[in-house]
Amino acid sequence: MYNKHHTVLIASAVLSVGLLQGCATRIKASSTDNPPPAQAFSAYSRIDVKPVVFKQGYKGDYAGLAKIEENIKKDLAPKLEQWNQRAPNGRTLVVEPVIEEMSFKHGAKRVLLGPLAGSSGVLMRVTFRDNTGKVIATPEFFQRAAAFSGGFTFGAMDNIMLTRVANLTTNYIIANYDKAVGGPTGADDRAVQPN
Repeated sequence: MYNKHHTVLIASAVLSVGLLQGCATRIKASSTDNPPPAQAFSAYSRIDVKPVVFKQGYKGDYAGLAKIEENIKKDLAPKLEQWNQRAPNGRTLVVEPVIEEMSFKHGAKRVLLGPLAGSSGVLMRVTFRDNTGKVIATPEFFQRAAAFSGGFTFGAMDNIMLTRVANLTTNYIIANYDKAVGGPTGADDRAVQPN
């Protein structure tokens, strides 16, 4: 009897370890830092921020996309109102946020499976173009929520991940308004794709 239970426990432990090893997100950034844009954003009298979209052909979680969109709008609204009241100089900067990859664990899946639902992660690239179509910058922003933190907080950390990636985006826009300085992607060394 002992041996049977012992075997079941060992098999369960091995299965759990295997499942948890598959929990890490495969989404990675290309760097820890974004380079500065070609010029400071204050060179443009109007800044037009487009809605967040998924990369063409990518099927992602629209609840996650909506949360990122909501946070970008909320964070940037006062600055955009101030910046776009300047005297026109014929130059417009168009900001296009595109989610390239997203794994967002939430709702019943996170509550029922906890850490076994896996990690969440998001990689968003934002293209800045002038009104002639010239690309000024293409920074990327990355965030993740580990399987355990997401599981034990019943999805709270997964939602915070979306807020953080939006904050990185808006912080980059604000930081590069007066001077082109670049900014962090949000990834640490472990979250960067090997060359």
